[in-house]
Amino acid sequence: MSRRIPGAARVLLRHPAGWIASGFGSGLVPAAPGTFGSLAALIPWLALRELPLPYYLIALALAFALGCWACGWAMRRLGVEDPGLVVWDEFVGLWIALAALPDGWHFAAAGFLLFRFFDIAKPWPVRWADRNLTGGFGTMLDDVLAGLYALAAVQGLGWLVG
Repeated sequence: MSRRIPGAARVLLRHPAGWIASGFGSGLVPAAPGTFGSLAALIPWLALRELPLPYYLIALALAFALGCWACGWAMRRLGVEDPGLVVWDEFVGLWIALAALPDGWHFAAAGFLLFRFFDIAKPWPVRWADRNLTGGFGTMLDDVLAGLYALAAVQGLGWLVG
């Protein structure tokens, strides 16, 4: 949902949870906040990708837990379930899609595009989670599932080309 919420920036940017939920403000753009949030997620990913895989997975788990709290806080404050300006779920979903990438920038680009595709298309069970789960956990889970779809596709692509 990308409709404007009057005063949302003021509410979100007054609290650390709001900064996190809005992807450090990247979700406050007026159009395509999910795509802008995913683009913004690439900046911290540049550091995350240097971690050994076990530490990367720990960072993902911590980011997911942080997102459940921050996104839940933001939605309660705004009174809207899963508003478009809450994009921390895109951060975590994209980081899942880009986990253990094969070498080459083209795999990172493919991971980005595939994550956005699965996040928008919402194949089962992504759509089920999006429609049936609420709160911070529900907001986070559908993007985690889209990220897992994209991860599988990128790994398959790497296997085919590699």
